[in-house]
Amino acid sequence: MIDHNDELMRYQDDAEDRFDNYGNMQPYEDQEDDFDGDVDMEEQYDDFDEEVDDDDFEDQHYDSYSRVRYGRIDANDRTLTITVVNTTDEAKTAIIFGANQDLPQPDGVTVEVQESSHKEVKEESKSNPFKIVGLKYSVSDALQFDNVLKIINKTASGTITTRVWQPRNSSSPQNFDPKMVDSGGFSMNVSGQSSIQFLINAGATAVFTFTVRARTNISNLLEGRHVAELSRTPRTTGLPQLDNPMARYRYPSKRGGRGKSVKSLKRAASHLKRRR
Repeated sequence: MIDHNDELMRYQDDAEDRFDNYGNMQPYEDQEDDFDGDVDMEEQYDDFDEEVDDDDFEDQHYDSYSRVRYGRIDANDRTLTITVVNTTDEAKTAIIFGANQDLPQPDGVTVEVQESSHKEVKEESKSNPFKIVGLKYSVSDALQFDNVLKIINKTASGTITTRVWQPRNSSSPQNFDPKMVDSGGFSMNVSGQSSIQFLINAGATAVFTFTVRARTNISNLLEGRHVAELSRTPRTTGLPQLDNPMARYRYPSKRGGRGKSVKSLKRAASHLKRRR
């Protein structure tokens, strides 16, 4: 019966005979392959056993770059209230945003941003684009809702894409105010390339209240933070039953009183799924 160790040594010796000196190539005659299985590989890599000391990276210029979490938008800093007024006796096309094209407003049409100015918003959109999700649209005359909003995106190379949003789709007989629509489904990415263009009736006033859901902040790079900032607070609707966070709602327990919250139940379900 052949011993396994002897058999392995026989194959090892045969391999060394075959492949020593790298196939008898002239430049490597003084070198030999090492097939010795008893060599401790850790000894060959002793130089790499040293652990990296965290103190080596405590330089103040690099320490802050370890943070990669998204920023958070303050709940009170995510609203744009834009008022558009037509003082003439004929309908004209008003323009909101559109920083790159910078088209002039028609005579008699003014666009104002209550929180700052239209110029500031346009300039900021060039370097810090943002995303709008949801709007409230108030008008002085309900006939203004018949005019659609055209969301236009134009690149420097000439490509133009147009989407149309119809305010009447968000109106309802159940609304108490026939001169306002509230749409949570309205969505738009605002950058220097994008604009909203719509026909505003003669002598009409339109007020848009946009909700910013996400935005970029390039200055975060200076602190090593993520350039994206998000808002996790639901859009305000004005209805207390909807504006209260769902996480605060608690299912009633069998014994009465308050049970576990929705958020707690979701965590428990996720934990059970992982255990499976």
